[in-house]
Amino acid sequence: MKTNLRNYATSALLLLPAAVAFTALPSTALAQSAMPEVRSLQATADGRIEAGTLLTFVLEGTPRAEASLRVRGLREEIALTETRRGEYVGRYTIKRGDRIEDDAAIRATMRYGNREASVNYALDQIVPRNRGPLPPYFTGPNIERFGIMPVDRIEPGVDIRFALEGTPGGTVTIDLPGVRNDLALREVRPGTYEGSYTIRRADNIDPRQPVVATLRIGERVATSNVPFPVSRPTGDNQPPQLVNLSPRDGDTIAAGTPVQVGASFDDGRGTGVDPASVQIQLSGRNVTRDAQINRQSFSLRAALPPGRHTVDVTARDLAGNGMRKTWSFNVATAVVVIPPPVAGPFLPPVVLGPAPLAVQVMNHYPNAEIGPDPVLVKGRTAPGATVVVSVQAVPPAPPAAGQARIVYAQTLQADNEGIFSFTMVPGTPYPGERYDIVMVARRGNLSQESRFTLIQRPG
Repeated sequence: MKTNLRNYATSALLLLPAAVAFTALPSTALAQSAMPEVRSLQATADGRIEAGTLLTFVLEGTPRAEASLRVRGLREEIALTETRRGEYVGRYTIKRGDRIEDDAAIRATMRYGNREASVNYALDQIVPRNRGPLPPYFTGPNIERFGIMPVDRIEPGVDIRFALEGTPGGTVTIDLPGVRNDLALREVRPGTYEGSYTIRRADNIDPRQPVVATLRIGERVATSNVPFPVSRPTGDNQPPQLVNLSPRDGDTIAAGTPVQVGASFDDGRGTGVDPASVQIQLSGRNVTRDAQINRQSFSLRAALPPGRHTVDVTARDLAGNGMRKTWSFNVATAVVVIPPPVAGPFLPPVVLGPAPLAVQVMNHYPNAEIGPDPVLVKGRTAPGATVVVSVQAVPPAPPAAGQARIVYAQTLQADNEGIFSFTMVPGTPYPGERYDIVMVARRGNLSQESRFTLIQRPG
């Protein structure tokens, strides 16, 4: 029963890219003989039977079997590949160490399950006398169908299933945009390749890019690509929400340092936000190009003058539901320090404007190297302050250069001594990866941003 279910699922995958009409085979074609049969063997040579000559063999026999040749004088067995139904092709270049004669004996063997059949030939009986140019028996691999099972949303833990039908005996790999390494499919039956992949937290899959399948036989390849199939459930009629705003609505930010502006997208169990739809306006200026945007969040840094600033964000999910969020914050006037007079009694400096809420990391130094295990970060700020922490991982080099991802985002509360801590999990790190930690301390209407960087240890 499980085998039947798997066959049905595979058929569904392969029918996804296009509707295909099939013609039922006669019953005689379905009832193959249990014993394989070698019907004929032909060979061609591009020269005399000597070192450097290319031999091409074409065998006809039972379809979907395994075929091979043993030639007297050759040390290697020649494996044949089924290029068309019941037709098997193999090539061999004679080496200097081979001891092959014009009339060398050839044994052709076919295996079908646990049954085997063999037929003997002589090389001079199957090689044409003229030994002309090679016929185009094998022009290259061919992909007949390639399909992907649709998924409701792209998130860690979701399985993506692939199926491909094409030339048997090849190697199939899948290029999934946003996944670091190619995926290999397994040939479950002659010409049928299947496989699956579970999305990881470190992946940054882009559904706007096509998925490319490559079928390789020797030095020849064939490719096919299909769009990433994200299903559009009819139940997704709710727009996404923008949460974890930074700075918060109405916050006052200390002057003198660039401001970290960002937020997280929350689409519940919907289809997820389309990063290409996100537009960001900061005080009337389009800053979308300056922001790092993915399906989970966006962030950018900007040097802003004192005064009130407005953030306006629009986006859509993959089901087409749109959202818009507007909020504002203030950048305080720069701190002014009036020194004491030169003469007269000493007077302490007078500070005009808000004092910044400094954040200090206590257990790491800047740009310290860390390993792949969970990392504890301890910090100190003003007692009782709220600390909004965001950690972005930025790979150092291709193929993932610039594909920043959020590995930690949380709001913490400092204790009575101003101590707070959190643990970040690098996930699947890249050697040399940079972890940008942004910490915004808030107390009352005041806030202060601090930044800290850790580096993934190479090797």
